[in-house]
Amino acid sequence: MSTVTPAAARRPRAYVRVQGPEAVDYLNRMLSNDVPEEGSADALLLTAKARVIAPLLVWRRGADDVLLLTEPELGETVRAQLTRMRFAAKCDIAVEEHVSTVVLDGREGIPNRDYGRAAVEVLDADVQPTLDGAELERLRIEAGTPLYGREIDERILPAEAGLDERAISFSKGCYPGQEPVARQHFRGKVNRRLRVLEIDGDPPDPETPVVHEGKEVGRVTSAVPGLALAYVRVAVPDDAALEVAGRPARLRGRAATLTPSPRP
Repeated sequence: MSTVTPAAARRPRAYVRVQGPEAVDYLNRMLSNDVPEEGSADALLLTAKARVIAPLLVWRRGADDVLLLTEPELGETVRAQLTRMRFAAKCDIAVEEHVSTVVLDGREGIPNRDYGRAAVEVLDADVQPTLDGAELERLRIEAGTPLYGREIDERILPAEAGLDERAISFSKGCYPGQEPVARQHFRGKVNRRLRVLEIDGDPPDPETPVVHEGKEVGRVTSAVPGLALAYVRVAVPDDAALEVAGRPARLRGRAATLTPSPRP
């Protein structure tokens, strides 16, 4: 019987362990989403003004054991921030070392919602990559998933990146940044949102303006041949004829909407 090799790619990560009798309670007071009873959930570590310190994939490894997966450059930032705010909480916070592989359509592993299709993330597994980083990046852009350092920085509110739909609970208790996040969600609106663009020609550089009827209406954040992510003003019609670096561009479908984190 032949076996099908799963589509898989390495996913650069940093890992922070939060472990101890008060680990879950402490994280529920610090993160924008609840720690799941099992499995994984997306969450944010925010400043008091609701700017993103780090996006997190929160994996409940055990009753008192949570592993936070974040971008490779943010591991020490997350560890230091959580340690500084811990006070008397009974938990240990430390960086761990692992190797992550994203397996598309996989079933065993940490559920990952970044690529527009069912996927899991496995740690330290003997899985040979069949996709390279460029192919994984295309899937991310097609799915409209923001990346720290590209779509997520100090200029961006979570709702502008669509993160309120997958990484924020509006029913949980207090956490840093909750008040401005809730105020924006219940009373306000955003002027721009993350969109997927179809673009003719070579990929534009980040920060390239998006132009509509001679006016700048957005900026590119990430691109691969034929596709880009960009922040575009919500007033721009879905069928608008756009230009990026002097080349035609079109909005793909509706505004990027991320899959909410399922509860196991």
